[in-house]
Amino acid sequence: MGDPAGYTKYFPVSWEELHRNGRALAWRLSEIGPIEGIVAVTRGGLVPAAIVARELDIRNIDTVCIAAYRDDKTVGEVDIIKGLDIPNNGKGWLIVDDLVDSGITAKYVREMIPEAHFATIYAKPKGRQRVDTFITEVSQDTWILFPWDQAPSFAEPIIKKTEG
Repeated sequence: MGDPAGYTKYFPVSWEELHRNGRALAWRLSEIGPIEGIVAVTRGGLVPAAIVARELDIRNIDTVCIAAYRDDKTVGEVDIIKGLDIPNNGKGWLIVDDLVDSGITAKYVREMIPEAHFATIYAKPKGRQRVDTFITEVSQDTWILFPWDQAPSFAEPIIKKTEG
C-alpha cells in the first residue's frame, strides 16, 4: 500500500545542508530592512529561525506553536497550541518555518500577523504563494526528511541489479 498522504519521493536533508540553506535564507532576508524580531513556527521552524537569528544578529525571538500533521503525514485539524501577541499586525517581524507544504499552517500564522514577512527554506507548489521568501522548491509529492527526523541506517539502491 502506498503512502496515505500521497508522497512518492523522499528527500533527506543533512544538518550541513540545512545550515547552508538557513544561511542562504538569512542572506536573502538581510535586504528586507530592519527586523524587530523573529517568530519561529514550531517545531520545524526552530532550527532555521536560530540560524537566521544568528546570521542577522536578532535576539528578539518568539514562537507560534501549531500542530497540523498527523502521524500518517496527512494534514489534520489545525491545533493552535500557543498563539502570538505581536504588535502592529507583525509589521517589521519575520516569520520563519522549515517548509510550506499545503499552506494550511502558513494561512493560520498569516492571519495572526498579516504584516510580517514570511520565510521558509523549502516550498511546495500548493503553499508557495503563502510565503514571501524561500530557498528551494520541491515537488508536492516529496516528503522532506529533516535531520531531526532521521537516524543513520542502510539505504537500498534506487535500482537493484539482479544477478543472472
